[in-house]
Amino acid sequence: MTPSPILKVLSTIQKHRVACLLMGGQACVFYGAAEFSRDTDLVVLSESANLACLQAALSELQAERIAVPPFEPRYLDLGLAVHFRCRAQPAAGIRIDVMSKLRGVRPFNELWTRRHSIDVQGVIVDLLSLADLVQAKKTQRDKDWPMLARLLEADFAAHGSAPGGERIDFWLRELRTPELLIRTAVAYPERCSSHLTQRPLLAAAIGGDEAAVRQALRAEEDREREADRQYWAPLKQELERLRREERRKS
Repeated sequence: MTPSPILKVLSTIQKHRVACLLMGGQACVFYGAAEFSRDTDLVVLSESANLACLQAALSELQAERIAVPPFEPRYLDLGLAVHFRCRAQPAAGIRIDVMSKLRGVRPFNELWTRRHSIDVQGVIVDLLSLADLVQAKKTQRDKDWPMLARLLEADFAAHGSAPGGERIDFWLRELRTPELLIRTAVAYPERCSSHLTQRPLLAAAIGGDEAAVRQALRAEEDREREADRQYWAPLKQELERLRREERRKS
């Protein structure tokens, strides 16, 4: 069951008709890959009317900005996150992180068409699709890679007995557990062959070479970590500039 503080945040977001998608740890909870998270991470439509709806929800939650950057469209559009902390009960202490742009992930309008909606105690919660959440988790942070693997393992456990073609393709593109990747590649060799150009490590998977698959997965992870570091380098410089500016003003 969703903790009541989180449910308060989600119900308030729904009440104000904010076009947003839940991502991060709470989305992983709903997909069965995590046990608990006190953070609410949202990707939002960065349009003035929608941001006004979000501001109304934040005001009701008595959510105060706790770090740079300011809550302005130009910073969201750069790819920065805006961070808030709720003071209203029962959501007091809950952190809300808002973004509108994610590395390697499609624009919001496309994410919205692929969203996964669930009913949680009468509250409709719109999640990033599993495929988009997996992509969003490919960061330089150590904690994201085990979570990414668990997301995929949970999906495999839920659908492994009778997967459809799209799900098999998804697993071949994204699975990070060598044993499961080998099992999928061996079970569906023709579909596996169609993905070899996109993901060469599948050649080792279809051959059942677990050591080679594990090594290739690590190299794949290292490339994504480095891409994320390069993506965030100029954004971190902008954050530091904003911190210096805020210190001068104070």
